[in-house]
Amino acid sequence: MKKYFTLSILLALLLLSACGGQANSTNTESNESKPSEEISSSKSDTFTYQSENGPVEVPTNPQRVVVLTRFLTGNVMALGVPLVGVDEMSKTNPQFEEKLKDIEVVSDESLEKIIELEPDLIIGLSSIKNIDKFQEIAPTVTYTYGKVDYLTQQVEIGKLLNKEKEAQAWVDDFKVRAQKAGEEIKAKIGEDATVSVVETFNKQLYVYGFNYGRGTEILYNEFKLAMPEKVKEATAKDGYFTLSSEVLKDYFADYVIFSKNAEEDTSFQNTDMYKNIPAVKNNRVFEVDAKTFYFNDPLSLEYQLDFFTQHFLGK
Repeated sequence: MKKYFTLSILLALLLLSACGGQANSTNTESNESKPSEEISSSKSDTFTYQSENGPVEVPTNPQRVVVLTRFLTGNVMALGVPLVGVDEMSKTNPQFEEKLKDIEVVSDESLEKIIELEPDLIIGLSSIKNIDKFQEIAPTVTYTYGKVDYLTQQVEIGKLLNKEKEAQAWVDDFKVRAQKAGEEIKAKIGEDATVSVVETFNKQLYVYGFNYGRGTEILYNEFKLAMPEKVKEATAKDGYFTLSSEVLKDYFADYVIFSKNAEEDTSFQNTDMYKNIPAVKNNRVFEVDAKTFYFNDPLSLEYQLDFFTQHFLGK
């Protein structure tokens, strides 16, 4: 009886072992039949980006990016990451038009259109509407405008897009080239020469201070050119100051970057008052299309650097 009982236990164990082996064999065969990328963890296709609002799981190689702010479109474009949606102002930027001709125009209110675009990443400013809804569509990362400087912003976008090395390499190279150009310009126009940036926009005239796009980052940070004291005081609070054509002469420096919108009224330029401003009389007012000069992304900065080199140095 004892012998029979022992034999029964042995048979049961052998049966269980066979079943287990068959299950393991089945699992192995199932795994072998799947492509390696399906076996690997989904985390190989994503990584955690530390955003202003905490960690966000984002694609390692984004291929369908929507950018909801004109302030960051050029940052993404500079890193060669495919876009499927951008804001209208980016779309009409003369520097971007050709590259964005087939890209959809979107806003923070065009939810249905964005869903149809099937983005794998959405980028915007912290002030955009419907953030919670965008987070349901795709990983959404927002930035507070001006929280970091314009070059650090590009490195941050590089981190988000898994292209930090490329972003940092551009920043390092740009600083060297911009500072070299600044030294040459100061040697030509003088250490004490002043520069101001004026723009026509929305039926108004504005003068701009530090870090407000329109080439100000290059002129004042990289070139280290001087800003007139009156401009510095007027723009200290908001970064810009509204002018009238009657007081324009008081804010025109030795050299002026005049950022003009074609649809704006600039008839004041035909008046004797304007023509008698020293910078105007000395042909030191450099006019540029405002739409190409608004921003401080890498593509805009490269264009601005070329413009300044050509106009200050004649290169």
